[in-house]
Amino acid sequence: MRQWTVDAFAARPFMGNGACVVEPQLEWRDEAWMQALARENNLSETAFLIRTDRPDRFGLRWFTPGREVDLCGHATLASAHVLLGELGLDVEAVTFDTASGPLIVKRGQGRDAYEMDFPADPPRRAGPVAGLAEALGAEPLEVWAARYLVAVLKDAATVRTLTPDIAALNALVSPAGEQGEVIVCAPADPDDPYDVVDRFFAPGCGVPEDPATGSAHCILAPLWTDRLGRARVDFFQAFPTRGGAIATEMRGDRVILTGQAVTTVESRLRV
Repeated sequence: MRQWTVDAFAARPFMGNGACVVEPQLEWRDEAWMQALARENNLSETAFLIRTDRPDRFGLRWFTPGREVDLCGHATLASAHVLLGELGLDVEAVTFDTASGPLIVKRGQGRDAYEMDFPADPPRRAGPVAGLAEALGAEPLEVWAARYLVAVLKDAATVRTLTPDIAALNALVSPAGEQGEVIVCAPADPDDPYDVVDRFFAPGCGVPEDPATGSAHCILAPLWTDRLGRARVDFFQAFPTRGGAIATEMRGDRVILTGQAVTTVESRLRV
């Protein structure tokens, strides 16, 4: 059985967010085995696929080193890249059956570019969250909540230089759906080639900071589309030393996430 390590939301190796994608199987392996492999891989996500009776449709599950999650953008992008780019699947789009419903990924414009059709998760305005400013080390201008908590900060420099107390973030009592998972964001600088700079801290699912997060941008896309007054918004997730470029476009209650992917490792499992 093979697996691939793919840098998603990246135009070159060692950028974006790494995910392991296990070769598609006919049925799910034991859940404890999948969790153990995700822990062994020690990337933010390991993706598992099963085949269906359609060549363009697969079951998909995602595991962090700590637990299974019900939505992951970068590992979905990585899975499509493996199927279309590494295994040579000759289709224009792939549908993944997931805990969050069907997710469709199609080939985008340019080399190793993909468009993902995900459900939008518009946030609601939230009141002050006790301990949030202290945990972040910065005072939010606004706080929003959806699946994750969103803290809007004063500028891109504050987002980039933030050194939060990860244990304190994990201990917050949050109005968001997932505890211990916090997005920070701010408008990009005027000369940047994107609109918004953000980061995502997720100790609640065993990932202190995630380098490039599709599910976070299902929240950020509707928030910043409303602010900027246009359907397309370009984001840069500013994980130190890596970073990922994620373009979003709102289409009704869906968000199209666009990004590139690069394979860095092909390996063979002996278990």
